[in-house]
Amino acid sequence: MLLFQPIPAKLISPSSLPCQRIRRLRRRARPPSASINVGSGNDDTFTKYSGYLFRNGVSSEAEFLTEYDVSAIAGIYRRKPLLVLRRFTQISATFGRWFAQRYLDSVNERSDEMFKIRAAELRMILLELGPAFVKIAQAVSSRPDVIPPAYLEELSLLQDRIAPFSTEEAFRIIEKELGMPVDMLFSEITPEPIAAASLGQVYQAKLRTNGKVVAVKVQRPGVQAAISLDIYILRYLAGVARRVGKLNTDLQAVLDEWASSLFREMDYRAEARNGKKFKELYGGLKDVLVPEMYIDLTSQRVLIMEWVEGKRLSEVKDLYLVEVGVYCSLSQLLDYGFYHADPHPGNLLRSSDGRLAYLDFGMMGEFKQELRDGFIEACLHLVNRDFDGLAKDFVTLGLLPPTAQKDEVTKALTGVFQNAVNKGVRSISFGDLSGNLGVTMYKFKFRIPSYFSLVIRSLAVLEGIAIGFDPNYKVLSSSYPWIARKVLTDSSPKLRSTLQTLLYKDGMFQIDRLESLLTESLRARTEDTLDRDQAAESDDSRTKAIKQVLSFTLTEKGAFVREILIQEIAKGIDALSVATFESVTLTTASRLPLFIPYASSSTTLGKEDITNLRTLRRLLMILSTLQKPGSEVQQLRVDYSEENKINSVEEVSLVLNEMSSAPDLLPIISVFPELPSESQQQLLQLPVDLASRLLSRAVARTIRRLFN
Repeated sequence: MLLFQPIPAKLISPSSLPCQRIRRLRRRARPPSASINVGSGNDDTFTKYSGYLFRNGVSSEAEFLTEYDVSAIAGIYRRKPLLVLRRFTQISATFGRWFAQRYLDSVNERSDEMFKIRAAELRMILLELGPAFVKIAQAVSSRPDVIPPAYLEELSLLQDRIAPFSTEEAFRIIEKELGMPVDMLFSEITPEPIAAASLGQVYQAKLRTNGKVVAVKVQRPGVQAAISLDIYILRYLAGVARRVGKLNTDLQAVLDEWASSLFREMDYRAEARNGKKFKELYGGLKDVLVPEMYIDLTSQRVLIMEWVEGKRLSEVKDLYLVEVGVYCSLSQLLDYGFYHADPHPGNLLRSSDGRLAYLDFGMMGEFKQELRDGFIEACLHLVNRDFDGLAKDFVTLGLLPPTAQKDEVTKALTGVFQNAVNKGVRSISFGDLSGNLGVTMYKFKFRIPSYFSLVIRSLAVLEGIAIGFDPNYKVLSSSYPWIARKVLTDSSPKLRSTLQTLLYKDGMFQIDRLESLLTESLRARTEDTLDRDQAAESDDSRTKAIKQVLSFTLTEKGAFVREILIQEIAKGIDALSVATFESVTLTTASRLPLFIPYASSSTTLGKEDITNLRTLRRLLMILSTLQKPGSEVQQLRVDYSEENKINSVEEVSLVLNEMSSAPDLLPIISVFPELPSESQQQLLQLPVDLASRLLSRAVARTIRRLFN
């Protein structure tokens, strides 16, 4: 729900509502015991069309539910079969007429001509049917790459342009819920709501106690009863659809997850607590604004929070704030697991001071640690084309049953994702990933866990907003660098095991993968690198990149990667010393009078030593290209396309050539004074650790030769 839509100039400042006017409105308001009036000419569309759902207390029992309870709702409406039948008939007939009209349009070849008209009619149908259907439509109203433009335009109006209920009724609810007269709570309040949505409407006011400008959100009367009945009906239809379609996904469980979130959203006390927790976790992030919640002045149906001035993010072409949103969303999903599950365009604002403001914390989600790790692993396996690992991740995430045939699933996933992944991580979109997945999901009994749709939605909405003004934007392109940094620095045993498995295949170090992770992690937009006015590549940005690499490799977070690098460098130097020694020995012996030629020098080193030399050369090249803007990792791989044809002598020559460019390493040395003391100590300790590893390898090699 959009709390603070751009409003006319006369309402930018709080409009003073004289105390006499407040008292008149309060006197005109009905007493708390009165039933809701649904017959006035000022009723909104939903009340006019479906007011019978809560007229004369017919569904009052549902209004007292404090949380989503399937059995309790079923118990209420099983005793009211005529009400359920009437509502079911109303829903079926309403949608039936619309689909019939669409069918006639196609028969009469008028589909294109009537497209916009039918889109507007669908919006009116959703408004008539009420909050449950409006919330469902909002869930798909942020995808310009999926929803036709005419429908997208109409559905976007559901975010905040819904007819409000009467102010008299709203003031009555405020006074009943908070136990105080309106004029005792506020010194000023707007006479009409600033914005209205499916669940409630918002007034701008000034607190009498401290003069702070606040938003006062008041819940629409009867909304809980109406939503409860619609969920009861939809849940029945979901069960029928699953049985008839022989679907593997438990549609009722998915609906229950969404309904649970929706019920929590209708409890404004829970929303205030969520907002407070969200502010504590993410309010300190760069360019993120989370309004203050007035918990002491909040009840189940009235919420008072800090007023935020701004415009909807989807209306301002600010890709930087989308990047901020991606960073914040990833922090929500993968750092703390407490995430905003309803980030539709109405809940994301560009504040007047240029920050990204989050609003409406009624629908939140929890992402458990094992699922977070599984999500990261799935992204890594997808990008690295490890489809066998991806199949296992789908089991971990609950998308596949443990009994699924892994080999067959791997083959199918390869066919689905190969083309999308071949474009490169920076070109993958959610649309690419969903290409032919539907057929594969049905064949292998995929199921959609109840949590999954909310998690994916939280990122898909951001991509949808960005696509609106940058068709080439890919949220995964912004997300993967952050994931790469996460897997390189996280101390989670599971992620460290994943990194170990990723970097070593059949015992061989996969330098390409480390290279990719390091390069992508430097592209991550973290708090340190999020910069609205970030300049093009320069000496300063190169120094910053070097500091970033050293920062995570020389701290406790980068200890695991540091150990791997030291180990691989030690292997390379050891192989280099052996090759050099044998080369010198061979050259010296060749000058002796009794020298007898033997096998070619290209075979003096074993396969493992040659591999270690290549790894050392690649590591040296990474350090070199780190200081050369525009040198892409992909170019390095092209240079290595013929590496298997290089013999040991040539490999030694190439390594020595890389080492001869030592002056290129001066920028690394220059940032040493700028590093924290902990990092400086670790940097000074590196030669000692490296020497220790070399000594161990030399001793082990000597022992092997003695006993061979």
